[in-house]
Amino acid sequence: MKLLLTSAGIKNTSIHNALLDLLGKPIAQCNALCIPTASYGHRMVSPVMAWQFISGQEPQTPMVELGWNSVGILELTALPSIDKERWIPWVREADVLLVNGGDPLYLAYWMRQSGLADLLPSLRETVWVGLSAGSMVMTPRIGQEFVGWKPPSGGDETLGLVDFAIFPHLDHEMLPDNTLANAEKWATGVQVPGYAMDDETAVKVVDDTVEVISEGQWRLFTP
Repeated sequence: MKLLLTSAGIKNTSIHNALLDLLGKPIAQCNALCIPTASYGHRMVSPVMAWQFISGQEPQTPMVELGWNSVGILELTALPSIDKERWIPWVREADVLLVNGGDPLYLAYWMRQSGLADLLPSLRETVWVGLSAGSMVMTPRIGQEFVGWKPPSGGDETLGLVDFAIFPHLDHEMLPDNTLANAEKWATGVQVPGYAMDDETAVKVVDDTVEVISEGQWRLFTP
């Protein structure tokens, strides 16, 4: 699977070009599935905000509104009640999965419960575009600073499809705790390499190649 792990969606030309490179064809020729599930696990996210993501009415974090050939909704909490033979083809036929922000542990839980997490390694050409929690869910752990919704197993572990952690929204004006100093403290706790990145930054991952795409500020912390 090809990954574009963003802090706040396709915010600038550099991230947009990285997306086009991963897709290998114009956005207008690509079919997308959007995954809003993480929204419902976060105390600061309302149903209105979930609708704004799904409907492409969220200009501060552009994802769905980029001009896709088609967009469908994949709600992970519904998948356990649907035969896998029905929904797995939907995922396999999509060029890109657009994954909303919210709570990364809630998202990880439902990715496992639904079976999507098990399917991901077989999606060699599919592009995963994560927004905040949609990016953090791919890391080994998120750090105690970002724990909100608590999974039955406890802990802060996520899927571990990459070997680094992500501290999103660095120096965001609405998130006063997301400072570089706090990111450095966070990095000592996650005990893996960690990227602190602002909303103008993303991490592109293809196989074992990791590339930072940025028109803003970021910092890599190593254990």
